[in-house]
Amino acid sequence: MATERTLSIIKPDATKRNLTGKINAKFEEAGLRIVAQKRIRLSMDQAGQFYAEHKERGFYGELCEFMASEPVVVQVLEGDGAILKNRDVMGATNPANAADGTIRKEFALSVGENSVHGSDSETSAAREIAFFFSGLELVG
Repeated sequence: MATERTLSIIKPDATKRNLTGKINAKFEEAGLRIVAQKRIRLSMDQAGQFYAEHKERGFYGELCEFMASEPVVVQVLEGDGAILKNRDVMGATNPANAADGTIRKEFALSVGENSVHGSDSETSAAREIAFFFSGLELVG
């Protein structure tokens, strides 16, 4: 499997409950390395830009408000097959459908407050990483 990089966001519901370390431990236990990381507070405009592909969907405004409501931790994970591995560690979007041991099964409060975001493809990963990080910030 090829070494990849993917974007991970620890969302407001998780940072508010001080779960960053527990969530990152799950990524690291799965063999993913954190090669860039920062805690930020998104503005509504930044959240809107990041989630622009969902602009026409009914949940867009609520999603942007949620992502701007509290600090988030944005980070780049690296490893063999990192995109799929990250998605496996996160679990299904709906925590009720997530497998035992996944981040969303253990920490998500609801479908909307599901604790983490992860890129869904190589194209998305490249775009999302570039949204938050310059090349100088990626230290693997």
